[in-house]
Amino acid sequence: MNRTGERVVIVGGGPGGYEAAHVAAQLGAEVTVVDRDGLGGSAVLTDCVPSKTLIATAGLMTDVRAARELGITFTGGDGTLAVDLGRVNRRVLDLAAEQSRDIEARLRRDGVQIVAGTGRLDGPGRVVATAADGTETVHEADAVLVSTGAHPRTLPSAQPDGERILTWEQVYDLTELPEKLIVVGSGVTGAEFASAYLALGVPVTLVSSRDRVLPGEDADASRVLEEVSQRHGMEVMSRSRMASVTRDGDVVTVELTDGRTVQGSHCILALGSIPNTAGLGLEEAGVSLDDGGFVQVDRVSRTTARGVYAAGDCTGVFMLASVAAMQGRIAMWHFLGDAVQPLDLKTVSSNVFTAPEIATVGWSQQAVDAGEIQAETVMLPLSGNPRAKMQGVHDGFVKLFCRPGTGIVVGGVVVGPRASELIHPVSLAVAESMTADQLAQAFTVYPSMSGSVAEAARRLHRV
Repeated sequence: MNRTGERVVIVGGGPGGYEAAHVAAQLGAEVTVVDRDGLGGSAVLTDCVPSKTLIATAGLMTDVRAARELGITFTGGDGTLAVDLGRVNRRVLDLAAEQSRDIEARLRRDGVQIVAGTGRLDGPGRVVATAADGTETVHEADAVLVSTGAHPRTLPSAQPDGERILTWEQVYDLTELPEKLIVVGSGVTGAEFASAYLALGVPVTLVSSRDRVLPGEDADASRVLEEVSQRHGMEVMSRSRMASVTRDGDVVTVELTDGRTVQGSHCILALGSIPNTAGLGLEEAGVSLDDGGFVQVDRVSRTTARGVYAAGDCTGVFMLASVAAMQGRIAMWHFLGDAVQPLDLKTVSSNVFTAPEIATVGWSQQAVDAGEIQAETVMLPLSGNPRAKMQGVHDGFVKLFCRPGTGIVVGGVVVGPRASELIHPVSLAVAESMTADQLAQAFTVYPSMSGSVAEAARRLHRV
């Protein structure tokens, strides 16, 4: 039963916040969004939209460099490709700002009140918004959604200066390509920026404290990415922990804990994220935080305080914009009495926007190897795919996991160009508990990359 007229106050206008606002408004609630930095949050303004726009430019450079293999040559001039990073970054920031304006316009069309300021809880049913000039307004709420995001983690020994030592939020102020870039951190953010700048023609050194790039991803996928990156000139320093990052004029020095040093013109710090939960009155309102400061939530986004929900990176559940948006929607469906299914992380598809891309969904190879689930596995290289041959694609694969006996598809990995698009049929199969045979028997276009998904499924057929 819908609870029309309920007052919902949302603190933070990122994907968790603005998607929750749309749902709440649709279900008849009076909705207020208190936002400090601009609607869309870091996903739109400083993270997903900007980084993937930069990566799109880098991808075009990769495609152009591969053109010679396809029989395309450049005549006239010296054939040198050049990147105007200042122009690239202006476009990046313009697109981010445009997306933020679009989000604001849609919310206003839905009748959502937007308050510019920093929100904090004054008990579980009240939000105080402080504007930039210090003016405070009080907003009573029947339900509060906290969606305040996170910010880049830094260390006392590695402080960004915004010029040559940078967090991933600061790279878009660069107007010229780095002469040599050092990326500290080999998780998703570090790997994506290292891959992008390498494609833009910048010499890149990736400093990884782990034994492989992308330690949280499929090991076979990580191996392909590392091999491709090194083939294209990236230096990968595995098992190398950063001790400090310092700058002397135009030279940045990264000192490692074993005494070695690496020098470059710029350094990007990709050291993880800190939730934006300090000073919001959360614990005073009865909201429990974990040791890392992340808000503790259940599968319908409830916190430990009655009527207070949370969504997005501030919960640390699965730091993806798509998960934040779903957490926000689920919170409002639950509070306002609409049909709701608890969040199921085993149906979440994710993508690492490197070259090649790495997309995953469902159960992983690591879980299978650890005995957490019994599954049959097939891995099919893309090198045998006819469309891949036509496009000059040599690296990548499709991997599927299915349950023995029933043949139900429980997970998959795709490595290759635009893997973020190719994972969708696998995601549908996982979400709908389809069998490998059902996935295999659906028509695919010939020739197409998606044909490899069907072919991998056919190889899981059991008589």
